Amino acid sequence: MTRILSLLMVFAALGGAAWAQPAKPAEPEPALDLDALFEQGKALFEEYAPDEIQRDYRFPSREEFNRFAERLQHALEESDLEALAAYAPEARAALAALQVLPGYEIYTDWLTERLDYVDAAAVAIRQPTPSPTPSPAPKTPAPTLPKQPKSAPIIPHYDLWLDRMEARVVPPRAAALLPRLRPVFSAEGLSPALVWMAEAESSFNPDAVSPVGAKGLFQLMPATARELGLSTFLPDERGNPEKNAGAAARYLKFLHARFGDWPLAIAAYNAGPGRVQRTLSARQAKTFADISPALPSETRMYVPKVLAILTVRAGVGVEDLPAPGR
Repeated sequence: MTRILSLLMVFAALGGAAWAQPAKPAEPEPALDLDALFEQGKALFEEYAPDEIQRDYRFPSREEFNRFAERLQHALEESDLEALAAYAPEARAALAALQVLPGYEIYTDWLTERLDYVDAAAVAIRQPTPSPTPSPAPKTPAPTLPKQPKSAPIIPHYDLWLDRMEARVVPPRAAALLPRLRPVFSAEGLSPALVWMAEAESSFNPDAVSPVGAKGLFQLMPATARELGLSTFLPDERGNPEKNAGAAARYLKFLHARFGDWPLAIAAYNAGPGRVQRTLSARQAKTFADISPALPSETRMYVPKVLAILTVRAGVGVEDLPAPGR
């Protein structure tokens, strides 16, 4: 029987979902045009999908497409990790489809990083979330001790991501780019270790783009890039590694000045400063751990992932990460 799973459809839905929580939001966000995504996806499927793909899969109806896109968008936007984890099989299939369609190579790294959150959510829901209050010592044999040092702030799911990153190879593009990016961050008074955020954003691909317009090593949205002094017209300066990194460093510096805390600044880099500030105010909270359960699922996974990357790649824990200088 022909299956109702267009790999292109899933990819387009993921792109639409990312609109709600882009890496660098310019608030307020534009409305998601599901009709345009549907028409574009259907046309590309019919033009580029190999015959064997079209034999085994059929493109969904508009109603099927809209239902799936809206459900997945809701899962990424809301804070329910279990709902997000339920999309793991479809998400992995979407990446497989992306790899067989000509011209879509520039989206692969972006999608791979976002799918990482879906897979990690499936693991996270099976693990207890760390509590700021220490539990009494158990009488049965003690479980494995958390890897976060006692001096570090509690970061939910940090250990999960530490295990994942320790088993992962360094992106092949990193070696050539790191010597170019570190001086850019240092010039802005930031720790050069923060350049490793590019692994979470784009897997160190300067040409990475998202279907909603984020581009470059640090996945800057057009409005945010322009606010940070970059041109988004030809030539689009977000494709320049140094300029993209400089804008990202300035944005991080601004976010740290606003929140006075690296986990919150990194959360705001992903979810937007408005979303983070509203959540802090609503919960009368001060830390990322306090508000993590109320943040978007993507952000709940993004912050511990970035901090685990800094630990594994640069040997810098969040407790050692200095405030911006100058």
